[in-house]
Amino acid sequence: MVPRAASVTGGLRPATRTDLAGLPVDVAPRLLGAVLRVTAHGVDVAVRLTEVEAYHGRGTGEVPDPGSHARMGRTARNATMWGEPGHLYVYLSHGIHSCVNVVCGPEGVAGGILLRGGEVLEGADAAFARRPAARSPRELARGPGRLGDAVGLRHPIHDGIDAVTGAERAGAVARLWLRDEPAAPIASGPRVGVAGEAGTAAYPWRFWIEGDPTVSAFRWGRGAAPA
Repeated sequence: MVPRAASVTGGLRPATRTDLAGLPVDVAPRLLGAVLRVTAHGVDVAVRLTEVEAYHGRGTGEVPDPGSHARMGRTARNATMWGEPGHLYVYLSHGIHSCVNVVCGPEGVAGGILLRGGEVLEGADAAFARRPAARSPRELARGPGRLGDAVGLRHPIHDGIDAVTGAERAGAVARLWLRDEPAAPIASGPRVGVAGEAGTAAYPWRFWIEGDPTVSAFRWGRGAAPA
């Protein structure tokens, strides 16, 4: 049974800039079990996050993260990543899907956390309408493009929407709600489909709730699979 709207964020608290000001690799596990709730054109959809990936614009040290959109510096496409933590960087993948990232880290560092998978807790009817190919509730937000479609966030109109203040942008409002403690048990490993070294075990920056059916399937990126 899908919970009533009033219970979706019960026991959670609104995310703050401070919550999201750390390095993405440190913040990412804390988003597991959190809820992203989006009201788009009057329709509410809430997703419990079960899978995320951390991306560091400048890396954790001197070397930029080779898998990050910000690795080559600031561009028109990735400008949101360089702003305040708590905004959502919404980008277009393969020219089709709008993928959602939570900006984190100090302003100007360009860190982000890709929301890869989740369970729709509220607004399943709307999510199915947006995702008619989904054959079951577990498939509604299982994968980053599916998650973006399910909650109704679209590139480019919703890129930069603020999930801390809940300020309206292009007919949508987004809020991120956090647990005091992350969900357990948590697993980690290489990022999905990322090419080259950035997709290897050298960057075990994908985090997921172990055993959750809404976690997406893993696949190696080009040139990333072990020999």
